[in-house]
Amino acid sequence: QVEFAESGGGLVQPGGSLRLSCVISRIIFNNYDIGWYRQAPGTQRESVAAIIKGGTIRYDESVKGRFTIFRDNAKNTVYLQMNNLKPEDTAVYYCNTWPELYYWGQGTQVNVSS
Repeated sequence: QVEFAESGGGLVQPGGSLRLSCVISRIIFNNYDIGWYRQAPGTQRESVAAIIKGGTIRYDESVKGRFTIFRDNAKNTVYLQMNNLKPEDTAVYYCNTWPELYYWGQGTQVNVSS
């Protein structure tokens, strides 16, 4: 069973936008806080944003004001709206519980380049 299915990545110019989607197995979606993470080549995976039960949302300082995390309960999907993208946002983006408890999915590649 696929627990996390990420999609929506692509190539975008600096200043552009992308919306990532993560379809999550229902049991995980209903019972855990969910986060978006990313890993650039040669670096460790890092947390980008998290949506916590009760409505609390957390963002890494590097994406505050540019990224928005939100969920659609009917579709058991968590999204990451990314605006004003920068070259340093280039990475493979993943979702998982927050903190991460499950195996990682395939991720979705985001490339920000002119």
